[in-house]
Amino acid sequence: MQGYKHSLSWILVIAIVVAGVVFSFGLIETHAATNTEAETPDTPELSPEGFMQMVTAPPLPTNPVFCGESLDMNDPEISERLDKEIIVNSFLHSATILYIKRAHRFFPIIEDILKEEGVPDDMKYLCVAESGLTQAISPAGARGFWQFMKEAAKEHGLTVDEDIDERYDIVLSTKAACRYLKKSRDKFGSWTLAAAAYNAGNHGIYHQINSQKVDNYYDLHLNTETSRYIFRIIALKYIMLQPEHYGFFIPQQSLYKPFDYQSIWVDEKNVDWISFALNNKTTYKSLLYHNPKIIKKDFTNKNGRKIEIKLPEK
Repeated sequence: MQGYKHSLSWILVIAIVVAGVVFSFGLIETHAATNTEAETPDTPELSPEGFMQMVTAPPLPTNPVFCGESLDMNDPEISERLDKEIIVNSFLHSATILYIKRAHRFFPIIEDILKEEGVPDDMKYLCVAESGLTQAISPAGARGFWQFMKEAAKEHGLTVDEDIDERYDIVLSTKAACRYLKKSRDKFGSWTLAAAAYNAGNHGIYHQINSQKVDNYYDLHLNTETSRYIFRIIALKYIMLQPEHYGFFIPQQSLYKPFDYQSIWVDEKNVDWISFALNNKTTYKSLLYHNPKIIKKDFTNKNGRKIEIKLPEK
């Protein structure tokens, strides 16, 4: 009898353990099902027509060239750096649209000067990379379309004083940029290195070439900004050359039209620009818009210079 009771006790223990295990598994399955339901949103099945937008990777140019110098697209380090800048600038929609619109107004001016100065046409995209074709002011104090620092501007023939800042004159600053680029090209033997030097300075590029014992931009290890600089310029070139290829469909009538100007040469002293504007049937605001090199209301002209003032033709 005791043996029988003992057997019953063991059977009862085993039954309790089995029941506990079964119950535990039930809890686990219930919890897993609950979590699955919580983590999997109840979304409708999407067809291609149901997507809000289709995001695709923009294409890489097959044989990209900058200033007549080819990139080795078989090198993944080079092709992927260009790919990054193509992607970034393709999806900076508002900025890139404005670049394309402004280019219609300003590129003809820049192109004519580059051609006249013997500088490759591709350098106009350097101007886009520098300022977005605006009279920009950098935190470091560089100004204008070509982002000249004050001393560099003076060194390359621009007037920067209390009356006039020619860094804001697109014609004069483009000519100054050409002088800088040609000097760098003569120094380094490469337009690509000349463009890199526009960002990092001639001394900076010269130091890196000497220390790393290579004379090709694509072989140099440079700071992050200068490493991206040329690739950004090249990306902007191909996007702006074929905007539709990269998803930008801008009607011709939406592009910014070039201005037609008449020029007035001023060499007087103590000119009041507000009175000057009114006497020429315009406003001080309009005068500054078309002549951003004017930086004061009064032109003292201590050096007796002759400066060109542009008035838009009606």
